[in-house]
Amino acid sequence: MTKTALKEFLDEKVIAYNNPKFLESDPIQIPHGFQLKEDVEISAFLTATIAWGNRKSIIKNSQKLMGLMDQSPFEFVMHHTEEDLAKTKDFVHRTFNGIDLSFFVNSLQNIYKNHNGLEGIFTKYQDKDSLQPTISKFKEIFFELPHERRTTKHVSDPLKGSAAKRINMFLRWMIRDSNTNVDFGLWKQIPPAKLSCPLDVHSGNVARKLKLLKRKQNDAKALAELDKNLRKLDPLDPVKYDFALFGLGVFEKF
Repeated sequence: MTKTALKEFLDEKVIAYNNPKFLESDPIQIPHGFQLKEDVEISAFLTATIAWGNRKSIIKNSQKLMGLMDQSPFEFVMHHTEEDLAKTKDFVHRTFNGIDLSFFVNSLQNIYKNHNGLEGIFTKYQDKDSLQPTISKFKEIFFELPHERRTTKHVSDPLKGSAAKRINMFLRWMIRDSNTNVDFGLWKQIPPAKLSCPLDVHSGNVARKLKLLKRKQNDAKALAELDKNLRKLDPLDPVKYDFALFGLGVFEKF
């Protein structure tokens, strides 16, 4: 397939999947239930954090998590008591448990009190060409409070070889424009050109079949390779192709 033909094919798939129907079976529906900017950010971050495994289970547990936070995640983060946190101790999604959740709530409070919020960190420390070094800096700040070692695995570090699929997905949600009513376009100071594809088994397999990716592992090196090739197709909004790659893999078994 020529580059022109590949771009036309993928652009058609973007149109097919980058629309509100996508919300019906995707975890991004959780932050779409909120209006306040900080509620959207926090619900999106927590949902993305547990977004691995069966998507129905991800959505179900994300809804449960929002219920534990009284459907007001920002209010809960900023003003929770020890008694409030005690209500969350039995929460579990795969290896993410109540210990992790308790730390995440306290760390988010620290971020909104002392670092100008989630947007503030990613905007302040954004790199010239990519947000992957920024994610590493974010992890450093996120774990500046005392924490259990086990919890650190729930925020990936691209500088240690991770493709950081879940946090790249969160960044796509926050930064890409909201014209199609899927992503939110809340963070205006970071251009979508710096985003990286949320690389997972589905998008990775499709990318290899389309010769957008040669590397076999879904790691940071593979992500850099995929980024380079997607930016050739659309340098201003390369991550729109996440919809095409994911849709082809999950819905069309490409």
